[in-house]
Amino acid sequence: MTKPSTPSASVEYSVPAQPPQSPSVEPPGTGRDDRVFLEGPHSRLKEVLLLWRALRDFIRGFRTLHFVGPCITVFGSARFKDSHPYYEIAREVGRRVSKLGFAVMTGGGPGLMEAANRGAKDAGGLSVGCNIELPFEQEPNRYLDRWITCHYFFVRKVLLFKYSYGFVALPGGLGTLDELSEALTLIQTRKIDDFPVVLIGTAYWQPFVMLLREMTLRGAIGANDLDLLKVTDDIDEAMRHLETHAVGGFGLQRVRRRWWLGERGVFRKTA
Repeated sequence: MTKPSTPSASVEYSVPAQPPQSPSVEPPGTGRDDRVFLEGPHSRLKEVLLLWRALRDFIRGFRTLHFVGPCITVFGSARFKDSHPYYEIAREVGRRVSKLGFAVMTGGGPGLMEAANRGAKDAGGLSVGCNIELPFEQEPNRYLDRWITCHYFFVRKVLLFKYSYGFVALPGGLGTLDELSEALTLIQTRKIDDFPVVLIGTAYWQPFVMLLREMTLRGAIGANDLDLLKVTDDIDEAMRHLETHAVGGFGLQRVRRRWWLGERGVFRKTA
């Protein structure tokens, strides 16, 4: 006796009904713009609005930073308070970079960024910040002459590199490591010129330097990719490296500071 066959029922899946989505982007101040931007396709209108917000960040950044002059960008932890030993080191770095004639640019936040900006103010130099809007409300530090608060990390990163002639990395976390790696990658791929990169804190950066050496041994990077990387605890040595490879390397020329015109930058690029 055979069992009667039953026709196989086709299975259909349906997407649960979703409430109508507004095309508007995140309201200002939430710090979620990057997440919204990267979470996948949106409606065409919302994608245009997201692009417009990024473009607006770029325009505001260019307008704010266009006349700051040659900068040295200083990376470092936002979590190290003024009681931390590296805070005073960062402050001295900012002071010395400013005395070289550069504007001091940081991510504009607290910690070692604040310390570097504070050092620039101590020396009467120009102190600049590219802050980022975060969910926990990172405010620009109080030692900035000019700053912009960006909605997107990628806009902030472009601004940090666009106006800089060299980079100093103090101890920091993933954000510092991301910015440092970006600088080295742009130099390695010749997207930017051979800018000097200084790491302050030999013990702190030793694991990172060992990783780079391992990459070199295994052929992942070339030995000459690290020619302009200086690792030191000596701020005098760091400043000499910047002066040789940023001032001399790019043909920057000291010009007389005209204080009655409110000028602070003392370098211009020779033709």
